[in-house]
Amino acid sequence: MFTLILLAGGNGTRMNNSVPKQFMLIGGRPMIMHTLDRIEKISQIDEVIIVCQKVHEKILDNYKVEYGLRKKIIYAPAGATRQESVYNGLKMVNTEKVIIHEAARPFVKEDEFRKLINLDYDYVTYTIPFTVLKADNEGICDILNRDELVNIQLPQKFITSTLLEVHEMARNDGKTFTEDVSMIVYYKGIKVKHINGTSNNIKITNETDLIIANEIYKEYIIGR
Repeated sequence: MFTLILLAGGNGTRMNNSVPKQFMLIGGRPMIMHTLDRIEKISQIDEVIIVCQKVHEKILDNYKVEYGLRKKIIYAPAGATRQESVYNGLKMVNTEKVIIHEAARPFVKEDEFRKLINLDYDYVTYTIPFTVLKADNEGICDILNRDELVNIQLPQKFITSTLLEVHEMARNDGKTFTEDVSMIVYYKGIKVKHINGTSNNIKITNETDLIIANEIYKEYIIGR
């Protein structure tokens, strides 16, 4: 069985809105519910740990009733950083393996969770191609091999004890990582299996992203 850590600790700052983005509506439903709806159908995920601000727990309790959620949901306190939020969630995980996802990625597919779970690898992430150039103070100075570059997506799968260990190492070293695969690679040298993600699985961080998200919903979710 798996535990899902769902990161939902945002406070709406980058959205210029008093409503945190995870509670904003996409297709008439709160953003976080798009993920929770899909998790409801996945029997291998036994428990969901939602990492959030204490003040938002009541909102989520109301969603459980309003949307008829049956999956076991518990709360972990949001940290000052994403890394700290993941760590807070990890300390509450009781299963051997854990899946990390973000409420700000509402278009993850049910099949993407299933594929992650069923792959016979302990460490797995979704990726999409990524193009980047090298620059110095004077301008663009070099190209990098696009075939060797990927843009990390979520969800991701890990062995819980190993991920917790590297989080504690990073805390002791005072190092900050933007996501968890890089931490595993840095401290353990483990080659993490990566599989093809989808361009629709965007992370919503600002007002423009929310507009795009509603268009994606209309075009691909309703349309399909």
